[in-house]
Amino acid sequence: MPGSWLILVLAVSSAAALAHAATVERTFNVATLSWPRICQPENISITAVDGVPGPFIDAHEGDTVVVHVINDSPNNVTVHWHGVFQRRTPWADGPSMVTQCPIRPGSRYTYRFNVTGQEGTLWWHAHSSFLRATVYGALVIRPRQRGAAAYPFAMPDGEHVVLLGEWWNNATSISSNANADAYTINGKPGDLYAGETSANRSAKFEVTGNSTYLLRIINAALNTAFFFKVAGHNFTVVAADASYTSPYRTDVIVIAPGQTVDMAADASPGRYYMAISSYQSASPLSPVGFNGNTTTAVVEYAGAAASAGKHSQAPARPAMPFATSTRTANRFYTNLKALLRPGRRTVPLDVDTSMFVTVGLGLRYPSSCDPKLPSCKPIPMATMNNQSFVLPTTMSMLNARYYEKNTQGNVYTSDFPDKPPVAFDYTNETRTQVAAALLFPGRPATKTKVLRYNATVEVVLQNTALVGRESHPMHLHGYNFFVLKQGFGNYDAARDSKRFNLVDPQERNTVAVPTGGWAVIRFVADNPGMWFMHCHIDSHLAIGLAMVFEVRTGRLRTRRCRRRRRTCRGAEAVQVTRVCRARFGHGTQAGHGLPAKIMYRLGEEDKAVYFDDFDFVIVCG
Repeated sequence: MPGSWLILVLAVSSAAALAHAATVERTFNVATLSWPRICQPENISITAVDGVPGPFIDAHEGDTVVVHVINDSPNNVTVHWHGVFQRRTPWADGPSMVTQCPIRPGSRYTYRFNVTGQEGTLWWHAHSSFLRATVYGALVIRPRQRGAAAYPFAMPDGEHVVLLGEWWNNATSISSNANADAYTINGKPGDLYAGETSANRSAKFEVTGNSTYLLRIINAALNTAFFFKVAGHNFTVVAADASYTSPYRTDVIVIAPGQTVDMAADASPGRYYMAISSYQSASPLSPVGFNGNTTTAVVEYAGAAASAGKHSQAPARPAMPFATSTRTANRFYTNLKALLRPGRRTVPLDVDTSMFVTVGLGLRYPSSCDPKLPSCKPIPMATMNNQSFVLPTTMSMLNARYYEKNTQGNVYTSDFPDKPPVAFDYTNETRTQVAAALLFPGRPATKTKVLRYNATVEVVLQNTALVGRESHPMHLHGYNFFVLKQGFGNYDAARDSKRFNLVDPQERNTVAVPTGGWAVIRFVADNPGMWFMHCHIDSHLAIGLAMVFEVRTGRLRTRRCRRRRRTCRGAEAVQVTRVCRARFGHGTQAGHGLPAKIMYRLGEEDKAVYFDDFDFVIVCG
């Protein structure tokens, strides 16, 4: 059939062929902009970086990325590089008050990190308050190797980045958990919204027949998972969350907030709608309802408009799944498998740390009223293992750990539990005899789970129905993990562990825990730092659906080298004349803490490097 191929790319990570690494440097001016409302007159003031979406960062595997963030807005802000491992640079990860203090209005901060060992479609977004509604953009890491062998699929002839988002005409509505006024594709709502008549409100993707295109799909929405279709097209998914997948044929993808997907399709030349609609997993549905609109963009083959004559043909429109079609979502998520390639990571078989973590919603009474009074009404909160998370207010968790400012647990405590306080029928919506301590877990707290360096960690993520069942997209900073299995109901270790995929499970950085179900993930804790794990629905993160993994450093190893102009193996592999002083972090000596720091002298300059278990400390005698 004549036409083109569209390859839908979520995110890909792999080792690539050697090539010269470069430095990719950008400046982000976060500022207040005047931006058109949707379906309403006049503009709205938003916080953004050059518009919505923000700048596109284009790098190659092995490059160093440097971004200078200048905060000219009235809001505190940080930037998270979603999916980047941040090996040896945990302070560049970005979540406010976890790895850094926010960048205050009128201030600036430089993020510097390396993208070795990763390639594909990732993205960046604000990680403070609800600013990522308008502060976000794509980060593409291309393979080092050029030419036909760069990808494990046919080299595409072209590509398009497709950023899915949400839009509010009133900025104060975002924090009030109100429904979005519109969904967007590359910042535009399309032409199916009633009353939307302004020009240039639909994103357009022009393609050529008999060609192959790579679509890099990113869900940057705050609170909504999407069904994604293109009329008249079937897709072959080739990657998800920066990991290659075995080719999977489908006509619809499901993408939760924070996730990315890649795939391919063919069709006859013409004009087609690309469309997204919401996937509503909650049971019962939210009392405020949901936005049931369909947002569109136009996929137009070269010459299609001209061949239709003076009046171009209307684009073909796809039939979208029902908003509550959990069956469609589950079919997509459970059919993805990793692409087996030489050198890829394999599933660790021996587990050192096992956790059973409930994720869901609960209730709490406001501190401003007496729960004994009828007028005091409970408000929603979210928990993991009955613990509701709150960010510290005086110092970031990473600073508290590295500079040993947490001796009295005044910033955080390292006692996040491995299991919930009691076992119960987690997903039974009809259950009425639920302990008050589960439904009302108490005051939020800042807790971490300490992991030994290089430990293999297995986490069962179990959805609960204390208030209502809902799919939670759980994102782990600093790591990819293997999704061994997912299912509905209550997890049964004796039954379900026998069905784990230990051969080719998909790798993710964000897993959509099924509504009223569970997912089992496994990873190796080989990246020291403080790593946020949280629901990527921002309205859930804001009420406590989060925790932090505190990953210890490994033991130190040293070797001696000659005094002058001998290159020592170190974090920067520089030529060292002599060490002027060294400071080994006390946290490392105690078996925890960040990569230790060593000061040395290079020529006439004092320099510092950080190292972990795989580095040799520079000791020139």
